[in-house]
Amino acid sequence: MNDKYLGYFSKSINDFKNENRYRKFVNISRIRGEFPYAVNNKNNQKIVLWCSNDYLGMGQNQDAITEAKKALELYGVGSGGTRNISGTSKLNFELEKEICNIFNSESSLTFVSGYVANDATIQSLSKIIPNLVIFSDEKNHASIISGVKNSRLEKNIFKHNDLKNLEELLKKYPISTPKIIIFESIYSMDGDFGNIKEIISLAKEYNAMTFCDEVHAVGLYGERGGGLCQELGLDKEIDIIQGTLAKAYGCIGGFITGKSEIIDAVRLNSSGFIFSTSLPPSICAAAKTNISHLINSSHERSLHKIIVNKLKVKLKEANINIIENKSHIISIRIGNARRAEEISKLLLERHNIYIQHINYPTVAINDERLRITATPLHNEKMIDDLIISLKEAINSTK
Repeated sequence: MNDKYLGYFSKSINDFKNENRYRKFVNISRIRGEFPYAVNNKNNQKIVLWCSNDYLGMGQNQDAITEAKKALELYGVGSGGTRNISGTSKLNFELEKEICNIFNSESSLTFVSGYVANDATIQSLSKIIPNLVIFSDEKNHASIISGVKNSRLEKNIFKHNDLKNLEELLKKYPISTPKIIIFESIYSMDGDFGNIKEIISLAKEYNAMTFCDEVHAVGLYGERGGGLCQELGLDKEIDIIQGTLAKAYGCIGGFITGKSEIIDAVRLNSSGFIFSTSLPPSICAAAKTNISHLINSSHERSLHKIIVNKLKVKLKEANINIIENKSHIISIRIGNARRAEEISKLLLERHNIYIQHINYPTVAINDERLRITATPLHNEKMIDDLIISLKEAINSTK
């Protein structure tokens, strides 16, 4: 390779370092049956995870592990192909049927990740609905931003949770113009709720479809784990609900669900679905097991809320600056990239506590933070240790 070309790559790396955005992986090994404990492979120390997206610890569910093992023995490791070419097993269908069972919906479609589910579905809309106009919240996830960009459809970005601004944008178009409003039920960094009821109302008034990302809510909210829309009794009012299998359900993969015509059209038009190797049978088996468990059990959700509320109260009592919200997401605003990284490093090295710092572009510059995710498996001692360690790390970096 010409050194000039290599220089471009070196410059990009140096730019990240100079902007305090250079990310290093923390090499850990989760311990089966001992979540939220893990091992820091750098020094072989046992650590407590406080930033895992395995919100309910379902990645350790023994029934799911057993079913995944059975599938491995029966079908092997991979799926063997895309869904259209040899990669569809009965477990793919059973998983999608179980997703429909969460929402009492007509149809669902699985993707290899939640990111792909958003990106691929939104892109496919440009092939399905001529001259569709997109209205997207400015704080939507990177996967939504990618899907909107790649769709090449006309787009309007409305200010975060600003219904007045959204309506102003909707008013610019004739009622007959095809439209879709894309938003999230729970925003991952601040943990605030989307204005679901009000957006549905605007969608009806201005003849728009609705697309709700429920990634941080499925499994956790709603009577059957169908998300915040279900908890509010509004899930039937959403045209496309998108979710993940990688957070509360403890596996990997993404999905959409809704009316059969919508899901089938996306299946036929989505490049990200058509040209991706499908989820392997073992993952389908594990995800199906965990979904079924959480449909029929509210224990994990109830205990999760108790732990989250206890932690929030103790953080406030300790005068630790958390962002106010009504969700399970706990963000500690630091406002400086270098300091956020240093606090994270001190927590891991001195206290064997792992909380990943969050920098730009995930959050805005000067809005850097630590994001804590509590689970039903964190206990009182872990909470108390976390508070003491956080106070020490934060004070030592002032």
